[in-house]
Amino acid sequence: MKNITVIGAGTMGNGIAHVFAMNGYKTALADVSQEALNKGMAAIENNLSRMVAKEKIKEEDKKATLQRITAFTDAAQAVREADLVVEAATENIELKLKIFREIDQHAPKSAILATNTSSISITKIASATQRPGQVIGMHFMNPVPIMKLVEVIRGYATTDETTSTIMELSQKLGKSPVEVNDYPGFISNRILLPMINEAIYALFERVAGVEEIDTVMKLGMAHPMGPLQLADFIGLDVCLSILHVLYQGFGNPKYAPCPLLVNMVAAGKLGVKSGEGFYSYGHGGKELIVADAFK
Repeated sequence: MKNITVIGAGTMGNGIAHVFAMNGYKTALADVSQEALNKGMAAIENNLSRMVAKEKIKEEDKKATLQRITAFTDAAQAVREADLVVEAATENIELKLKIFREIDQHAPKSAILATNTSSISITKIASATQRPGQVIGMHFMNPVPIMKLVEVIRGYATTDETTSTIMELSQKLGKSPVEVNDYPGFISNRILLPMINEAIYALFERVAGVEEIDTVMKLGMAHPMGPLQLADFIGLDVCLSILHVLYQGFGNPKYAPCPLLVNMVAAGKLGVKSGEGFYSYGHGGKELIVADAFK
């Protein structure tokens, strides 16, 4: 594989483009919004600059990486020469189906189509294409340049050849791929989101406060980040969306999202991205929110 196209220039998309370009791949980064593309390219440049400052790469490596990335507002044009397309758009099933119908029409017939979805069925996404055997999940973790895991998810029709190609490619990126099958939440979020939801329930039921819950999990369970802080980092709207997928997929009440989470998302308290969630991020750092936690 030589030519990679990433659809979506947000946090995950620009991180994925960063990693491919830094590893020598010609990379197209596509988004419908020029503003989003500008922000995405700026994020890549800033992250590369940090790596230069920490002496992880050289200045010439940064320049070479940026030169390998081309930005597009036209997805059809961006995928025309792609060997692999990685979709990293918003976690919305209708949007993803629309994107996959389009890229299936314009990408080379030999191209593999991957999605960075964290919970939506690979089999469902593949059904929107004429190449279901070449559709696969390639779930990177945030922040992409740092996190080693890639969850490689096989859809019902995904071929062994497609799977082995993506497993090998992930290793070439310096990642550690893990193969899983296509069920709601896969492995990562099937385990993680119920834990986060339970932590929110513990707060909702006043078992303990935000800092206390996070401290127990950090110091007692050796988690690098507490579940409530992690929820803020992921985005409370994303957490809610994934819980809906789990609840609808399994029909089990244990996956029902906590009312506190539902209310916070409705109020626009989405975590880091909005500046406020279980913590406040409005002053350049993380500050505990106490007053409005239970509203």
